[in-house]
Amino acid sequence: MKRIIYSICILFICLSCSEDNKDSIGSLSINVKNAPILALKDINTVASITVHSENDDKNIIKEFIIKAEASISLEDIKSISIFKDGDLIARRNFSCKRKKQSFSIACNEELPKGESIFELGIETKDAVNLDNKIKIDEVRLITEKGDLLCQLSDNIELRMGVALRQKGQDGVDNCRIPGLAITKAGSLIAIYDARYDMNRDLQGNIDIAYNRSTDGGVTWSDMQVAIDMGEWGGLPQKFNGVSDPCILVDDNSDNIYISACWMHGVIDEKTGKWIEGLNSESTEWNHQWRTNGSLPGYDVKQSSQWMLVKSSDDGITWSEARNLTTEVKPESYGLLINAPGAGITLKDGTLVFPAQGRREDGSNFSTLITSKDGGESWEAGQAVFDDYSIHSNECMAVQLSDGSIMLNMRSSKNRGNHVENGRLVATTDDLGQTWSIHPTSGNTLTEPTCQGSILKHIYKDKNGNDQELLLFFNPNDPDKRMHFTMKCSFDEGLTWPESNWLEVDEGQGSGYSCMVSLDNDTIGVLYEGSGACLVFQRIKIAEIINTK
Repeated sequence: MKRIIYSICILFICLSCSEDNKDSIGSLSINVKNAPILALKDINTVASITVHSENDDKNIIKEFIIKAEASISLEDIKSISIFKDGDLIARRNFSCKRKKQSFSIACNEELPKGESIFELGIETKDAVNLDNKIKIDEVRLITEKGDLLCQLSDNIELRMGVALRQKGQDGVDNCRIPGLAITKAGSLIAIYDARYDMNRDLQGNIDIAYNRSTDGGVTWSDMQVAIDMGEWGGLPQKFNGVSDPCILVDDNSDNIYISACWMHGVIDEKTGKWIEGLNSESTEWNHQWRTNGSLPGYDVKQSSQWMLVKSSDDGITWSEARNLTTEVKPESYGLLINAPGAGITLKDGTLVFPAQGRREDGSNFSTLITSKDGGESWEAGQAVFDDYSIHSNECMAVQLSDGSIMLNMRSSKNRGNHVENGRLVATTDDLGQTWSIHPTSGNTLTEPTCQGSILKHIYKDKNGNDQELLLFFNPNDPDKRMHFTMKCSFDEGLTWPESNWLEVDEGQGSGYSCMVSLDNDTIGVLYEGSGACLVFQRIKIAEIINTK
């Protein structure tokens, strides 16, 4: 599989400023990482600058001169800094409303003979234009012995984004498992695990938290909590964790739903017995997907629970959590809950959560949880695969033009698999009671075994014609959760042309994501990228379908 290489490394050998102007003083190269420049983050490291000095005599860098260009304006930049070995050696506050600018950063850094590596960092204003892009065109070093120059002819435009959640923010160790929805009023709601004590899955001190945006994702509210089971049953919060949220907007009412998995206490991994006497000092841990982590039965001491909250005021406040485990889970199953991300409303008004579970033998499966009465009652479908050896779980759904539902699923076989790598895909026309395996299942969309997101977007072209697009977003790599890429299909998922792939972050992160249609021309994506726990970006449809 071909990949677009975004790292730019161009060497330009410069002459010294000595009197005879013949001797080279060295070379300069730049490596620009394809990753978003994030608002609310202290420093975005956008490039590394490698200097090879050939001068035996002591030399001093007096100045860095950076030539930058923006698609809209450079005014989003607040400061530019130079680091060496993690230490700040030069910084300049920046204020420019032009599209192009050459600016200097005064410096007084010794340049020893051999290789020296510097990092170029950018800090933005708190609120930026999320459609703006910035690129570095040129870096020049002014030294006592002469100048070094690197000009970038094929440099990448770095997109803007928002570091919505960062490690340690608001006293929360880490935030994971994003969901994203746009309400009927146009507000964005971003949901996630607020993992207070440590970055570990259930069981733990975890709430379902959210932020709202009323300006398309440029600015966001403070963190609020939608689901918190507190010290239910007399156990401390770290034994009443709630995790893996999914959000669903009812297109035919003012209702918005968030569902999640609640785990009360801990079941002993070896004995399968619920552990009595847990307290704030207890260190026992198990996970609902691990051996004996969640067992057949309905009691909270037997099985993890499926919880649901509702908002009818645009996501400002949320109801008490309803426990709907007995409605959807067969008693013999060890687990049945939503899958993380977002649900959908079908054309006939049916509400659909993507879902996942464990059978009595511990094998994982994917399915749907649906409601035909506006969220009053819920029903689960059947497992997609009858073959218990096929392990799928986290999934997301879209409705196709014929009314059927396509489910796109994480597959355990894909981790490190370079031969048969591909997301599992199936369709149903009876809300998950029966399934048909899609031709692309297991052979088309690459993943490192990780949650991914799919979205149907109706795009109205310049002639006023509607075009149905399927968009897919995930870490596009068989080994690691990196190379975050949006892909587009024009034929309801039968093909995903590489010409319609757009990588937005080449770095490594935790990998989960969720997308929404912001307007006809724009997609919003919330994902666990390389620059922050949760990154929000806006992507123009024209970029991915290659139109001007």
